[in-house]
Amino acid sequence: MKKTIPQILLLAILISVLFGGYRVVTQVLSLPFRPTNDTLHEERSPVNLDFLIPAGVHIDDKMTIREVMEIRFHRSTGWYESLLGRVSGMVPREYRYAGDAILFLFWTFLFLMFLRVFTFLGYGRALRVSLLLGGCTYYFMPDFSPGKIDDGIFLGMAILLIVVRIVLSSRKKRRA
Repeated sequence: MKKTIPQILLLAILISVLFGGYRVVTQVLSLPFRPTNDTLHEERSPVNLDFLIPAGVHIDDKMTIREVMEIRFHRSTGWYESLLGRVSGMVPREYRYAGDAILFLFWTFLFLMFLRVFTFLGYGRALRVSLLLGGCTYYFMPDFSPGKIDDGIFLGMAILLIVVRIVLSSRKKRRA
């Protein structure tokens, strides 16, 4: 019980800091772009919003920083992405999902082998860590099916397995 209260307190502080940061970022992104940038120029701030101004686009007084960022960083897909999208559209959905699962298991297997060879982790812990690292790698690597649903499933599965293991081990320690 003595160790649980500081952990819960730290977790609550972390959640409040993350939530506060999220609120600050959403407030900043909802500010009007031109008046904010003009104010930064008048105060001779070392950081201003000029780097966000896209070429050839008129920015009126009502546009927010978020809208300008969306215009600035919107990238059209290149030839590789468009070709991959057309080819993956011809492949049946079940085969794409099977390819995604094989790709996830491939990354997990590589991390598992690395952890078992170069560390002293046991099989259980190495498997959980490799599932998490494989899920993170799969999330950021291109895959066969568009969208983030499959990425979230693989990453969520690894996180859920780790949470279940933590809960089971804490129950076992309480009983002992």
